[in-house]
Amino acid sequence: MRVAVFGILLLLWIFSPMPEGSTLAGAELPGWNSALAQRSGGGFGGRGGFSRPRSVTSVPRVNPSPSPSLPLPTPRGYPTFPGYPATRPPVFISPGTGFGFDLIAIVFIGGIILVSFSMIRGLQRAGTGIGVGGEPESTVARLRLATVFTPELQANLRYVAQAADTESVRGLADLMDNTAVLLLRDQAGWRFGMYEVWAGSLQKAEGQFDAWMTETRSEFVETYQHFEGREVVQAGYTPRAEPDGRYILVTLLLAASGELPKVSTPLRTSSARQALLALASSSPVTTLAAYIAWTPEASGEALTEQDLLVGWPQLELL
Repeated sequence: MRVAVFGILLLLWIFSPMPEGSTLAGAELPGWNSALAQRSGGGFGGRGGFSRPRSVTSVPRVNPSPSPSLPLPTPRGYPTFPGYPATRPPVFISPGTGFGFDLIAIVFIGGIILVSFSMIRGLQRAGTGIGVGGEPESTVARLRLATVFTPELQANLRYVAQAADTESVRGLADLMDNTAVLLLRDQAGWRFGMYEVWAGSLQKAEGQFDAWMTETRSEFVETYQHFEGREVVQAGYTPRAEPDGRYILVTLLLAASGELPKVSTPLRTSSARQALLALASSSPVTTLAAYIAWTPEASGEALTEQDLLVGWPQLELL
C-alpha cells in the first residue's frame, strides 16, 4: 500500500508544471544571454591565405664543368682493400697494438648521426608548431573592444565591410588595417576589452580560426555578412532598441604565419592600442585569414553595460 501511494505521489511530482523562474528545463549556460544573441550584428573577412600555395625559394641548378683530372702518384708498399681505390691507401688511427680505426669510416658514421639528430629535432618542432629560433609557425589572435556607440562608427564599419576585398590576402590585410584605423580614431570611447592569442602549427591554425569565428558569429543575428566574396543582407529584421544602450562591440580576428608583436597584460587602453597595432602589422605575405565583426549592426540598436557583462564576462575594464 505504501509503495502504491509513493508511486502515485512520484507521478504527480513528475507531471506537475515547473514553477516560474525554474532553470531546470531549458537552462541557460553561464555567461550566455539568449536575449542578447537576438541582437543584430555584421561580419566580413575570409580565409584566402590558407589556400594559397606556399612560396618556396628555388635554387638554380648549375651543372659544373668537369674538373681536370691530374695523375696522382701511386704509393708503393700498401695493400689494397675492397671498396678503396688501389691508388689511395686507407688512413688508420692505431691507439694501441692490435687495434685500428678507419678515419674515413668514422667521419661517415659521425655525419649520419648528425643528420639523424637534426631530422629528429625537426620532426619534434613540426609536431609542436615551433619553428627555428622558438618562433611558432602561426598565430591566431582575437581582440574585442567595447566602445561608446556612435552612428558614425556603426556606419563606417558597414562601409568598410561593403568595400572590402575578401577574396585576396592583400584585401584581408587591408580590411584589418582599415578597421584598426577606425578604432584608433575612436580611442576616447573605449571602455572594455579583451585580447587572446593562440600559437601553434600551421595545420591547426585554420581550425582555431574557424572555432573562434563560429563562436563570434553565434553571439548575434547576422543582419549583414560579406565573407569570401559573398555578400548577404538579412531583410525584415526588427531592431531591439534599449533606453540604456550606449555601447558597440567590435571583434577583430586574425590568423597570421609566424609570431605577432607582444601585447602587455592586463589589457588597458595603452595595451589595447598595442593589440590593434599588432593585428595591423600583418602583411599580405603573412596574413592567413581575417574576420571583423560588430554588434549591433542595425540602426537604432546599442548594447547596455549589463549586456556586455552578461554576454562577455571576460571583458576587462580599460
